[in-house]
Amino acid sequence: MKKSNDRKNTMSKERKAYLKEKNRNKIIILLTQIGILVAFLSIWEILANKNIIDSFIASKPSRIWNTLINLGGNDLLKHIGVTAYETVTGFILGTSLGIIIAIILWWSEFLAKVSEPYLVVLNSLPKVALRTYYNNMGRSRNTCYYCYGCCNFIDSYNFGKFKWFFANR
Repeated sequence: MKKSNDRKNTMSKERKAYLKEKNRNKIIILLTQIGILVAFLSIWEILANKNIIDSFIASKPSRIWNTLINLGGNDLLKHIGVTAYETVTGFILGTSLGIIIAIILWWSEFLAKVSEPYLVVLNSLPKVALRTYYNNMGRSRNTCYYCYGCCNFIDSYNFGKFKWFFANR
């Protein structure tokens, strides 16, 4: 405790003035940022209330705030929890599987050389092409979700049936 008091006492007047000016600038910048945000939201609300901008398209801050408040009553926190759980679980499983595959390829030079061209091709594909086509979203698994003749490289629902690759071609 004594050392910190010694440091404060031994600090030069110029250093104290410099630190005071730096803190004052931080506060001014923060207040300016908050002021710009408040001014933007206020102008937006006023323009929407005066029908200068179409509130159906651009909404208005008060309506957005009310919607956010009402979402809390509709199990929003439960859904956020499920999403966070699925994200963390997927990350852990994907990372674990990647580490296991990397160790296997590191140990076996033969497997590394055999799988190299396939891994290069998979790495060059867009990552969206590797996900399952439609995440089921509460619909039946038997429904066809191929739109405009497109299909993904891996479709977990129809992977066993090879005709999925030629669907709508």
